[in-house]
Amino acid sequence: MTASPTPNPRLPLTGLRVVEFTHMVMGPTCGQVLADLGAEVIKVEPIHGDRTRHLLGSGAGFFPMFNRGKKSIAIDLHRPEGAAVARRLAASADVVAENFKPGTMQKYGLDYASLSAQNPRVIYVSCKGFLPGPYEHRTALDEVVQMMGGLAYMTGRPGDPLRAGTSVNDIMGGMFGAIGALGALIQRGITGKGQEVQSALFENNVFLVGQHMLQYAITGQPAAPMPDRISAWAVYDVFTVKDGEQIFLAAVSDAQWKTFCQVLGFDDLLADARLADNNARVRLRPELMPILRERLAQRSAQALAELFEGAGLPYAPIRKPEELYDDPHLLATGGLAEVTLTDGDRVGQTARTTLLPFTLDGQRLGAGAQPPHMGQDTGEVLSALGYSAEDIAALKAARAVA
Repeated sequence: MTASPTPNPRLPLTGLRVVEFTHMVMGPTCGQVLADLGAEVIKVEPIHGDRTRHLLGSGAGFFPMFNRGKKSIAIDLHRPEGAAVARRLAASADVVAENFKPGTMQKYGLDYASLSAQNPRVIYVSCKGFLPGPYEHRTALDEVVQMMGGLAYMTGRPGDPLRAGTSVNDIMGGMFGAIGALGALIQRGITGKGQEVQSALFENNVFLVGQHMLQYAITGQPAAPMPDRISAWAVYDVFTVKDGEQIFLAAVSDAQWKTFCQVLGFDDLLADARLADNNARVRLRPELMPILRERLAQRSAQALAELFEGAGLPYAPIRKPEELYDDPHLLATGGLAEVTLTDGDRVGQTARTTLLPFTLDGQRLGAGAQPPHMGQDTGEVLSALGYSAEDIAALKAARAVA
């Protein structure tokens, strides 16, 4: 059995117990946020382990990314003895989180109505595809809601919808579930009662594209896909420069435009009265951009980065995810943490993972405990619930737990 780390008393959720019945990304993200904030998070896995432990390709990093800092207990909910263990465990929780299809948890007496009847203080977080309504029984995936919710349309070129390059709705849907849980915890402190929190992929996606919906409501003009959009700023684009390198450069105010022209020696553009303000530059963008592209093509990305850095202008190198492992800012600020891999060809080896993107009292929160091996905490958790060694042995022999 792996020893649990000593809780950090400075973390705000220290002493809180979360039991999560989750899989894939959305539900585990909710639990991981709460774990990083100090909660004891017990992940209930199927008897053969969470499927994300063995995914390939784009899913290969799911388990270590979204399940660090948790304990693991494996339970077969299909067996009556296993379901009984799960109910006893859930009854000990401050927060229960799940992301299964509607009606699944009710079959095992693990739905909010059943658990709250036994423990009115429980906070129950349901991470779903859709909030209750006409769509609630549809099977949802991140890509499904991106397509139906306007995000893929906005990301791709006209006529070529394209999903965003990461699991944006799964991750943010889990985060909103955690935010709802935090609000419910504060309310429980006032009323003494728990409540159900629901978060959903589709509604999360609609929140993300809300700015484009309001753009249409205000202007009467449909928002064009991002690659074909009318930019709010004249200089706000990726430029191909010397040796085929690329760099993003921007000047989003009249003051930045003046600095942009000065540091690059574009005195003629600065003196052009037609380009005097941002909106005028936006209107003349079809004329302005080819001039800028031609002039910048002979400069190196490094030289441009140094100029923009020195002048305080917005810029960005075009990086691939794997290149972030060498990012000097992340390395200097402790933005990455080592985790030990529990599954696959690299089991037992370490890899660096990303942390929650905020500080508390000036400190990053860290990654907590290592990602758990399947069922590594079953004995400890059941013993704390009052099961004897003989009870636990019998449950394991019956394959109700592992």
